[in-house]
Amino acid sequence: MTALARIRRFLAEHAPPTPCLVLDLDAVADRAGELTREFPGARLCYAVKANPEPAVVARLVAAGLSFDVASTGEIDLCRSLGAHGLSYGNTIKKPADIAYAFGLGVREFVTDTEGDLRAIAEHAPGSAVTVRLLVDGPASATPFGRKFGCSPELAAGLLVLAAELGLDPAGVSFHPGSQQLDPGAWEPGIAAAAKVFAAAGARGVRARRLNLGGGMAVGYRGTAPSIGAYATAIRGALASHFPGGTPELVLEPGRVLVAEAGLIRTEVAGVRDDEKRWVFLDIGRYNGLAETENEAIAYRVEPVTTRDGAHTGVILAGPTCDGDDVLYLRTPYSLPASVRAGDLLDILDAGAYTASYSSVSFNGIPPLRTYCLDGGTEGTDDR
Repeated sequence: MTALARIRRFLAEHAPPTPCLVLDLDAVADRAGELTREFPGARLCYAVKANPEPAVVARLVAAGLSFDVASTGEIDLCRSLGAHGLSYGNTIKKPADIAYAFGLGVREFVTDTEGDLRAIAEHAPGSAVTVRLLVDGPASATPFGRKFGCSPELAAGLLVLAAELGLDPAGVSFHPGSQQLDPGAWEPGIAAAAKVFAAAGARGVRARRLNLGGGMAVGYRGTAPSIGAYATAIRGALASHFPGGTPELVLEPGRVLVAEAGLIRTEVAGVRDDEKRWVFLDIGRYNGLAETENEAIAYRVEPVTTRDGAHTGVILAGPTCDGDDVLYLRTPYSLPASVRAGDLLDILDAGAYTASYSSVSFNGIPPLRTYCLDGGTEGTDDR
């Protein structure tokens, strides 16, 4: 039985209140296994921000993954579930956060500024540091812009300074952008990293590690490259730019691990006909669908309640008293012309960046309820 079939069986048997996210943990573990096979020898650090559901983290702990954490809260979560191999991947962190992480045993940090590097040296002495590069690659669905990373010249200097400060200048990282559909997007970052390795080496500092970030995409309403296609392109770029041998590889998969393992069930809250048909759902941008901003991620939406009749174009919007809570105004969507309040819809491939983006209580709406299926049994997070 497929993950989608297992999820829909759970929904049919239990009919939980909507909106809710249902995750199939076996699908998460299967995707982790696929990544391990396609990138043998690489260290996989799950990007916890994609979905911090404790059951997901616990399943990946059992699968032997490491973890990319972005805050002290994520460190606490991972430690409470017995996780090891934590990398503090957020370059934006206060000295107190560095000290807290170090006190809990975190010994790997990512940086892109001298000030942050000196704070790591002071509050996490002897730790391994990776310098994040700013790379210009092909556009992704949700790019990072210029918020993170530094130039190759500065990166080489930071590695040298790290050694002078008594830190371990482990290597270089970059990220090609989230939901990156071009397997060739990693090549510019790999090329830049090779130059940093050479420049630092010329100054007596030998970097050994290359963190390729995350970014591997899922299909949503289109298609996405296979994990194997990404692996083939990355191996080719590594062979070209590191002819003397591949450095230690680290990957930080997030979306590609959990997106396809999740489904959101939502109820139609109302319908309005004017120039176009508006369909209002009980989930919107503030309680789980933040990635619909600028219509960047176009989820598959399928009706559960079925009736005969033709489909018609619709505008999909969320439930809040906020004019920006419109999901798809330009992206074409259609639903049965007979759709009405109380009908159920499924939003597919919704396991990543949904519950973790859900607000605490905007408009008094609670965070997105999550249920997890594990080998035929289910649990619930009643947040």
